[in-house]
Order: sequence, then structure tokens, then C-alpha cells
Amino acid sequence: MTRVLLTAALLVVFVAAWQGVASLDSVDDLTLASPVETLDALRDDWSLLWDNARVTLVEVALGLAISVAVGVVFAVAMHLSRPLRDAAYPLLVASQAIPIVVLAPILVLAFDYGIGPKLAIVALICFFPITVNLLDGLRSVEPGLLKLMRSLGASRLRTLRTVELPASLPYLFSGLKIAATVSVIGAVFGEWAGADEGLGRLVLLGNNQLQTPRVYAGIVLLTLMAVALFALAALAERLACPWNREERPE
Repeated sequence: MTRVLLTAALLVVFVAAWQGVASLDSVDDLTLASPVETLDALRDDWSLLWDNARVTLVEVALGLAISVAVGVVFAVAMHLSRPLRDAAYPLLVASQAIPIVVLAPILVLAFDYGIGPKLAIVALICFFPITVNLLDGLRSVEPGLLKLMRSLGASRLRTLRTVELPASLPYLFSGLKIAATVSVIGAVFGEWAGADEGLGRLVLLGNNQLQTPRVYAGIVLLTLMAVALFALAALAERLACPWNREERPE
């Protein structure tokens, strides 16, 4: 409860400061919309905002699901194969140096304006934190547990299934929480590169048409979407890894 109250207090301070700056005579309304104007835009344009938000949410959810599926398979494969890990890990790190802003238009030109390029961009952004965190988790299992499994005659796959994967779940969810927040950024980049609908496209059009309150309303919805996805990932972690909860004194 204390943490919730502190967060709420900090949010109130931020909104008050935002309103104060937006109310200054030297600040142009076309540059910064106030919280009141943003709320008015959320109310007046709700139908338009919600229709585009659903499109972006579908892109984020599907792209995130693809990145989890591919990232888990790739991390397990690198864990089981040392040559593959030595060869692929540097390339995996180097892939993060490619600017998504540059890559997004190329994918749109290659796969048209459909949902495909958006899913690819979201999956590419989310793939790295999921894969790297899960790989670190698989490699962090206590050597004593692995030695015990070998002494019991367990096969490599059985050890992976019963010891290494359960022990690495907290690492996987740490990567998933990071990926859940940046996935929204990937969807926006994809829509900026070329899209017929979506919050990213709506924000871009609003900026070009000088509809500043609508732009800020779209940004608020994107922020809430990222926070909600992070909260869902945290909830899934609590349900899947009950043993990982920190014990607090009464």
C-alpha cells in the first residue's frame, strides 16, 4: 500500500508539473498539450483512439508471442550446443546495433503494408532480451544439481526438462517484462514506416495535422498499454514461479 501511495503521489506531482508548464504563456499549445486538453481528446476522440489501439495491441501481442516462441527455442539450442552458442551469440549481440528506424521501411517495402512487417519488427525488438535472459538462466543452474542428475542416470533432455528449464523461468520472465515494454515501441516504428491504421499512425498523422491533444492522448494510451503488458508479465511470473517470491518478515 505504501508503494502504491508513493507512486500515486509521484504521478500527481508529474501531472501538476506538466499542467504548470503547459499553462505558461511562453509555451505554444501546438508544442505541448496540457493534461486537461489530453483528457478532452481522450473523451472526444475515444472511438477513433480505441479502434486504432486495438490494431496496435494485436500487433504487439502477436509479435511478442512470436519472439517468445523463437527466443525460447533458440536459447535452448544454444545452451545444448556449445559450437552454436559460440557462433551465434556474437551475431545476436551485433543484431542490436541495427537501427529499427532504418530496418522498418525495408521490411515494409519487402512485405507490403500488411501486418507482417509490424510483427517482424516487434519480434526482432523482443527477441534479444528474451533469448539472452533465458540463456543466462539455463547456464546459471547450480553445478551440484546437474551432478546429482547425472549420478541418477538422467538423460540430457530429462535434466533440461526437470532442472534447467524450471530454474531458468525467473530469467525468462525478466526478459519477458523488458520485451513487453519495448514491444510497443516496435509496433509504433512499424506503423510509422507504413500502415493504414494503428496508434502509431494516428499519432504521426496528428502531429502532421497539428492536432497536439490527440497526439498526447495516443501517447497516453501507448504508455498504458506498455504498463499493462508489463503487469501481465509480472503476474504470469508470480503464477509460474511461486518459489521465486522473496520472503518478507512479518
